[in-house]
Amino acid sequence: MAIKLRNEYGPVLHMPTSKENFKEKGPQNTSDSYGHKQYPANQGQEVEYLVTGTHPYPPGPGVALTADTKIQRMPSESAAQSLAVALPSSQARVDANRSAAAGGEFRHSGASDRSQPAGVTSVVMEGGNAKNSALMAKKAPTMPKPQWHPPWKLYRVISGHLGWVRCIAVEPGNQWFVTGSADRTIKIWDLASGKLKLSLTGHISTVRGVIVSTRSPYLFSCGEDKQVKCWDLEYNKVIRHYHGHLSAVYGLDLHPTIDVLVTCSRDSTARIWDVRTKASVHTLSGHTNAVATVRCQAAEPQIITGSHDTTIRLWDLVAGKTRVTLTNHKKSVRAVVLHPRHYTFASGSPDNIKQWKFPDGSFIQNLSGHNAIINTLTVNSDGVLVSGADNGTMHLWDWRTGYNFQRVHAAVQPGSLDSESGIFACAFDQSESRLLTAEADKTIKVYREDDTATEETHPVSWKPEIIKRKRF
Repeated sequence: MAIKLRNEYGPVLHMPTSKENFKEKGPQNTSDSYGHKQYPANQGQEVEYLVTGTHPYPPGPGVALTADTKIQRMPSESAAQSLAVALPSSQARVDANRSAAAGGEFRHSGASDRSQPAGVTSVVMEGGNAKNSALMAKKAPTMPKPQWHPPWKLYRVISGHLGWVRCIAVEPGNQWFVTGSADRTIKIWDLASGKLKLSLTGHISTVRGVIVSTRSPYLFSCGEDKQVKCWDLEYNKVIRHYHGHLSAVYGLDLHPTIDVLVTCSRDSTARIWDVRTKASVHTLSGHTNAVATVRCQAAEPQIITGSHDTTIRLWDLVAGKTRVTLTNHKKSVRAVVLHPRHYTFASGSPDNIKQWKFPDGSFIQNLSGHNAIINTLTVNSDGVLVSGADNGTMHLWDWRTGYNFQRVHAAVQPGSLDSESGIFACAFDQSESRLLTAEADKTIKVYREDDTATEETHPVSWKPEIIKRKRF
């Protein structure tokens, strides 16, 4: 008990008191063996004293006085012991117990090794005082109830490529979509029927990225042959090449408001190109390993990259320099996606999916559970986030709460190896009613929401559990 008193109240024992508020009646105070002042309790003589510079039951030194601070009386021994039992453990008390067990004397600075000014005592609140905020159990934060989303089901499998399907993009008019493959071809498919409309040849290695411009009838592609091409879809031929990357080009994106193309490469750089003049406007250097993904937006920061060096960088488009480097991931970042409505984005890595807030990359939360190499992320305006992984699994999440409401592992196509079940890319169509995935079994799979599902048939298995999130 003496050790507890020294630990918890030692920092305030040496504090001075206001002499004009100190009144003593009756015999002189005596000291116990620990140097604490003792006061006559039941002798019909009143003793009053004022504690200054402390909160009721001080949680630590330096706590300011509040309106609740009142004159406290020395408690009975039984009340002090019952309060000590109710106290949460602290590192100081653990250390004290360890020292006592070792036979050593535990001394707290400012307690028994200092002289005690007259009228100052250790203060212990009577158990059960509602005003004692230090002993009030704080309610742990709980995850809000996630929005209900209908499950997604597979309804079409499209075959035609002769190699892994590595990338996919839907055109702005929502009439067709385009895929790039390890068979070195780019194929254009009718979105409604799933039939092949056109094949484009020109790359001499795996096509790793495709995107359709919303501002012109152009299709852009990049691949492991270090080439970046601009295709005119009125003539179905290449009209521009963008030369400069020194190794395979892994991804590309178009700026939504200006004629700028951004590409990322295994040469550890991202490059900004003027679409019309083919000039390299900036080379974004700073990553120390291959840059796996790049995204553009009209707001600041305008360019976001994810790399195998485990970092995410937010870039200043005008200066061509890094604004912020995010180092929270511990493994390669292969996918980044921007929310279509919120000023937030998510990044995918084998350790976690993480959500961030623009413009400074403030961390929001972890989405844990997809324990695989995440190759692709996409999100719709309804808040459905999709993550696709190297092992063929696809998880669907509620964006706001991070609740994983569905897990999909589609069977590989007949004739494919069981190991060929990876998902390399996924995208929603413009109506956000269909989800397309590009996979290692050489197919494109199309999903849609289950119209027959309701909250009763597919309830949210959610409980208001305490949030257990790693912050990094």
